[in-house]
Amino acid sequence: MRALLASPLGFLIGLSLGAVGGGGSILAVPALVYGAGQSPKAATTTSLLLVGAAALVGMGSHWRAGRVRVGTGLAFGLCGIGGSLAGSALNRHINPDVLLLGFAGLTLIAAWRMVTGCPTCTKVGEDEVLADSATGALTTARTVPFALPNARTVVTVIAAGTLVGFLTGLFGVGGGFVIVPALALLLRLPMPLAIGTSLLVIVINSMIALSTRLATTSIDWAVAVPFVIAAVIGVLTGTRIADRLDPKRSLRWFATLLVAVAIYTATRAVLALA
Repeated sequence: MRALLASPLGFLIGLSLGAVGGGGSILAVPALVYGAGQSPKAATTTSLLLVGAAALVGMGSHWRAGRVRVGTGLAFGLCGIGGSLAGSALNRHINPDVLLLGFAGLTLIAAWRMVTGCPTCTKVGEDEVLADSATGALTTARTVPFALPNARTVVTVIAAGTLVGFLTGLFGVGGGFVIVPALALLLRLPMPLAIGTSLLVIVINSMIALSTRLATTSIDWAVAVPFVIAAVIGVLTGTRIADRLDPKRSLRWFATLLVAVAIYTATRAVLALA
């Protein structure tokens, strides 16, 4: 029964992720907890599978267009190993209801970033950036030689990478709203390259966090596999119908949904703690 519930939920989340953009996967944890009956810790582990798979699928078009800087992505991802290990360790010891309360706060941040048009949080923002930068910025990025960052930039990138890894390990989320600004502002990558490279970072962080979980936690594959497969199908379907939706209206409705989910999750967590 739990596997049957997980499949349509996974498809709906993948559909929203493909149609609206980044941020849709944040619904995975509350859906798995309140819909499929998983514990918060099991749900954040299953969410890592979804986040990694969705980022890998989404990275395909960016890779073919030359918008993924492998060396930069690997370096940023490796900076998140410590944070990912710390987040995964805290996930094992933190009260499940406190975990859900923190997750509700993170969901509100994701909703706010969607409303403000964060390029990494919405497909609309991403498409606009790619259209505006289709020639100039991307061409420049391919021809200008790579400049070594200074010590301050290195320290800041390590801090940002650690934060992203921590969020991924603790909550099972991608953290694109931190990765893209860090790549664009700190490493001066043009926005198209920052968006494409961020997906590689998300894949790395998700796999590191998941491998850490597997060492101490068992995964309910009967729920996880149908959920992730259905979500990937939903992502592909959502991408096809994205152009038929009104961009601003879709974002407002989805942000409203995130706020409602955050309020519901926070209320349930606070009542359980009380």
